[in-house]
Amino acid sequence: MIAPTYLSYYVLLGSVGITATLLYGVRKALARSGWPEPDRNRVVGRFGVVLIGWFIAATGLALAGAYQTDADRIPAIQYGIAVPILIGAWLMWRSDTLSRVIDAVPQAWLVGIQFYRALGVIFLILYAEGLLSGLFAWPAGTGDILVGVLAPVTAVAYARAPRTNGNLVLAWNAFGILDLIIAVGMGFATSPSPFQLAAFEQPNEIISIFPLVLIPTYLVPLSILLHLASLAKLRKDAAAARHEAESAVPA
Repeated sequence: MIAPTYLSYYVLLGSVGITATLLYGVRKALARSGWPEPDRNRVVGRFGVVLIGWFIAATGLALAGAYQTDADRIPAIQYGIAVPILIGAWLMWRSDTLSRVIDAVPQAWLVGIQFYRALGVIFLILYAEGLLSGLFAWPAGTGDILVGVLAPVTAVAYARAPRTNGNLVLAWNAFGILDLIIAVGMGFATSPSPFQLAAFEQPNEIISIFPLVLIPTYLVPLSILLHLASLAKLRKDAAAARHEAESAVPA
């Protein structure tokens, strides 16, 4: 299957824009937190190397057909999804530097940046053009749009009243992760492979080829890691608030 020409511009420019915004936001957050400029430059530089290297690797593998599916072929796309998530989650758990970066980045920004999820409207556009199965396009597209539209709303609500809107951030993160799990699950169920369960009359071949495959192998793991960072920060902030409240109680 040959992807429409516009799709390459849509996915590539969207991915580059999201990556650039993420790096810019981290730099600004570290500056506001008072990090010395050499430390800021070093951390943002490392982030840039990791994100750009990851994007180039995902693009190279996609162009080489590494993730392309076939009815008789065991899919490989799950590795492109799971490996970055596992590595990123491990670093959040083990890296003091990454923990300090997450501490420095405002919760509202970690949530609000995922406004880009509204770009998931592309799934509905491709469905309308007959290039994607509705079994995949409708849950993936509408879920992403809802998560993206609600991201700035949730971010503003938390920024205005962090003590009372922590549960709102928690619910938004849960919804965002669930949306990605459903999208990935439906992608597997409707794509050609020995494990295909549905959409046999219109299998999702285009989701496993360049450029659309960059969404599950780059943007989906990136979104999951942003959710995990938001949840980690929410947990730490809640613990700090409890400690502050306990300290304020007279002995």
